[in-house]
Amino acid sequence: MNSSPSSTSLSSPKAVHADLFDQSALSALAERLVEAAKRAGADAADAVAVRGISQGVEVRDGAVEESERSEGNDVGLRVLVGRRQAVVSTNDVSGDGVARLAERAVAMARVAPDDQYVGLADPALLARDIPALDLLDPEVPSTAELERRAQEAEAAALAVKGVTKSSGASASAGIGGMVLVTSAGFHGAYLRSNHSISMTAISGEGTGMERDYDYTTAPHAADLASAASVGRTAGERAVARANPRKVETCKVPVVFDPRVSGSLVGHLVGAINGASIARKTSFLKDRLGEQLFAKEIRIVDDPLRKRGLRSQPFDAEGVKVKPLAIVDEGVLTSWLLDSATGRELKMATTGHAHRGVSSAPSPGPFNLHLEAGQPSPAELIADIKQGFYVTDLIGSGVNGVTGDYSRGASGFWIENGQITYPVSEVTIAGHLLEIFKSMTAANDLKFIYGINAPTVRIEGLTLGGR
Repeated sequence: MNSSPSSTSLSSPKAVHADLFDQSALSALAERLVEAAKRAGADAADAVAVRGISQGVEVRDGAVEESERSEGNDVGLRVLVGRRQAVVSTNDVSGDGVARLAERAVAMARVAPDDQYVGLADPALLARDIPALDLLDPEVPSTAELERRAQEAEAAALAVKGVTKSSGASASAGIGGMVLVTSAGFHGAYLRSNHSISMTAISGEGTGMERDYDYTTAPHAADLASAASVGRTAGERAVARANPRKVETCKVPVVFDPRVSGSLVGHLVGAINGASIARKTSFLKDRLGEQLFAKEIRIVDDPLRKRGLRSQPFDAEGVKVKPLAIVDEGVLTSWLLDSATGRELKMATTGHAHRGVSSAPSPGPFNLHLEAGQPSPAELIADIKQGFYVTDLIGSGVNGVTGDYSRGASGFWIENGQITYPVSEVTIAGHLLEIFKSMTAANDLKFIYGINAPTVRIEGLTLGGR
């Protein structure tokens, strides 16, 4: 994000932030860019204008260590000349910058290689109505309020018995938005806000120190967990990890805590991304329509969730978006596609295009969740004689081409259906197809992350210990 001076300050909530919330200038700029591209010889074009304003503070031991503010408006122009495409971006279009940017983009497109799949979205698929998703919190917090949130979180963590020091707390707030204009007649815009609080606590001393964290994030400050609860949870987690033990290498049921279980959904979604399918670099490339999970498993991507962290009223090509069950009754039902990957795979876009100002559209998810199952978390582990409860994952040793899964982990040992002592420095390994097949979901789903899942049990993973 670019930094620039501004006469509007996040620390003045009463100055009703008209400049922050007004996208009319960005909309006019995007329109001028598209018109300039057409005059310069483009057959088609679209322009994205992105606004980003954020402020954050970090505290340690009650004192502010860092306070940052950034603000910037960036624009990107994509032009198409025949089947050739180019993308240019800038944060300065003063003077005759619009015309020069458009001319440069068209010149680049004329020497780009042919790509039979590029092009704007089918006009019939464009969003006609922009749904209200309640993504913008009109109350902009002051710097003093952000400091208060961070300090409250830290104080709550340090009050937990066994916490020996703070690794720092932070609070932030910001506003972001996007304007999209295309030569096919689409014009859409939206704004979203974001608030967050985080805390990392340390227990123990010297080589026996353990750390853990908690955080909360939401478009509206009213939907955040309290700063005190964030700090307290971080402290309690750090204390619970004290004096971890090693375990022998074995093959056991592994239960994923909700703060890490969403990673399994993330691995699935990475494997069904249209770009990976088109390149044939996914272990699921031939699995569309197959039963990959138990019938009770349903995984949904919902871009229209009210106040959702990744909600959008349209995708980055202006295509209408809607909830999509990518897994229904255990069956893989769809890829995630934008227009280009859809054309390459001879399918329609699923409305999953994302893009920045300096890149062409590419497919990706919005708000993902694995639907809750029937058993409670306690019932999910009740029959496990020996097993592992994962609370933290380390590294990214997952091969999207082969489906091999191997990640460092820490958590707690399960004995006779009870979570017992902490365990660290282990590796959990298996294959994603087997992981998906044996997945059982608990009933404790909460919508607090970009990818949400309840507690999940997986059978027969290999635990690499001492």
